[in-house]
Formats: sequence, structure tokens, C-alpha cells
Amino acid sequence: MYAVIRTGGKQYRVSEGDVVRLERLEGKVGKKLTFDVLALGDNGDLQVGAPTLKAKVTGAIVEQGKGDKVRVFKFKKNSQYKIMRGHRQPFTAVKITEISAKEEEAE
Repeated sequence: MYAVIRTGGKQYRVSEGDVVRLERLEGKVGKKLTFDVLALGDNGDLQVGAPTLKAKVTGAIVEQGKGDKVRVFKFKKNSQYKIMRGHRQPFTAVKITEISAKEEEAE
């Protein structure tokens, strides 16, 4: 069974036991989280919410960290303009512990 969840303005396809890197969420390691479920799938059967289902996906925070550095280099050849900047995006790693499905849709 898998579910499509929405968090941080993005959608993720998750199954039980998956560890997913999401946009940074508040909380310490071990905190339990619940997510909005947009769709559920199992053995070729797909339930789509309008906009969400009454299903529940729970997970626990495994890690709070920063991603790899992305380097941004700006250069203009004739004006001796050079700037090197970097950015590390914060993330939260969440382990999906349970997907519980209910048949009815949310309003």
C-alpha cells in the first residue's frame, strides 16, 4: 500500500517503512507527525481525494539536518565582477510508520 501526501508545498509518494527527506518541519528527533493524504493505492486500486481523504499517514522524525551545498557563481568578464555564494537547504528526514485507510472522503 502506498499514499500520496502533501507537505511543504510538494507531494510525495510514500509506503510504510520509507524514510523521506522533506522541507524543514518543526520538532525534535522522535516527534510523531501526521500528514494530509491526497491519494491511496493498493494492488492497482487507486482512491483519489477531493482534495483529501480521511486516511491518515503517521511518521516519526529521524533527523534534522542540512543538504549538500549548492554553489552560485556570478561573473561578468569585462567589469571584474565575480561573486561566489553558497546555500544549504535545511531538511527533515521522516520515517513513515503507518498508513491507515478509511473508505470515506473528507470534505
